Order: sequence, then structure tokens, then C-alpha cells
Amino acid sequence: MTPTLIPDTVAAILTAADRCDRCGARATARVTLSGGGELFFCGHHTRRYDEALRAVDAEVVNSA
Repeated sequence: MTPTLIPDTVAAILTAADRCDRCGARATARVTLSGGGELFFCGHHTRRYDEALRAVDAEVVNSA
């Protein structure tokens, strides 16, 4: 089976109703944790926690 590349659709996934799990601002990134689960972060908190999230092998997808 040939793998199919799927374009980044996080902008379609995130809506105005999605809020940062840290501060409640509008979410601009979805974080998928390697052990399961998702987090949503605003731009500020995505930048703040980016290094720590990547250290635990989390996938960070930005809409901006």
C-alpha cells in the first residue's frame, strides 16, 4: 500500500471555540502526547512549552 500524505488541516480542526488549556485564550496549536491525549495551546503557551513538549515526544501542530 502506498502511503498518502495528508495536508496540515489543523486550521480546519481548531475553531474559535477551542481554548488554550493553560489560560483560556483562543487555541492556535494542537498537541498530541505520545502516551495518548491532546492539549490545546495559544501561541504564547505553545512557544513557552515547545521544548518540553518535544522532549517527551509530543507532536505539536500549529495553525498559524
